[in-house]
Amino acid sequence: MKPLSTPPNVETLRVGGIVPFSTVDYPGWLSAVVFCQGCPWRCRYCHNAHLRRFRSGTVPWDHVVEFMDKRRGRLEAIVFSGGEPTAQPGIEHACRTARALGFRVGLHTAGAFPEQLRRLIPLIDWVGLDVKAPFDARYDAVTGRKNSWKPARQSLDIILSAGVPYQLRTTVHRALLDQEALDDISSTLAQIGTQPTRWQTFRPQGCKDEELVNWAGEQPGGDSADEPVAEEHLHEDHEEPELVE
Repeated sequence: MKPLSTPPNVETLRVGGIVPFSTVDYPGWLSAVVFCQGCPWRCRYCHNAHLRRFRSGTVPWDHVVEFMDKRRGRLEAIVFSGGEPTAQPGIEHACRTARALGFRVGLHTAGAFPEQLRRLIPLIDWVGLDVKAPFDARYDAVTGRKNSWKPARQSLDIILSAGVPYQLRTTVHRALLDQEALDDISSTLAQIGTQPTRWQTFRPQGCKDEELVNWAGEQPGGDSADEPVAEEHLHEDHEEPELVE
């Protein structure tokens, strides 16, 4: 089957890299992860900070489509991560393309653009939503953006109303979230009626905030290696497009 072409009036997705194989980014399914460029937030612990801004030298979208076409029958799902995938208009066409090629579609999002998420819901099979902090002013200390908790909470409501399978994840660094904040997150989610969040321990790889990297405080236990980084190179025995840092 010839890979699907992009209509001339559709904005293509700007991609910063691909992880060709993952067993952890879409629970229960073998997937590849496509890292989208662009993010409006400036989370201090971000390990993919190089994806925040749109940059030249990206992986062309048609190369991504060729990659997906070659992986049909070998992979089960495509996960769009970032950056923030919903920051780009091209994410809708990207999801449609992945589905047309027979893949399930997963989405990693922080919920920064709830209306875009609402439009994507019919095209995705699973959402991994970051819960950065309690839904109040403490969100700002993590994201670096005022009132960022509001779109995040709205996005959670959209996911719950749609009934799409989801997972909530919270990255924990004691310099940003103390025990009271963690307890508040848990109690709020319980009141809303969601599944519990999955605690992810901060890891320094890729983080540009030296204060957090060098912070000597005790870190809690939890998953520390489940979330992928957009790596600079692929293994040599693959023919996937070159990845850009």
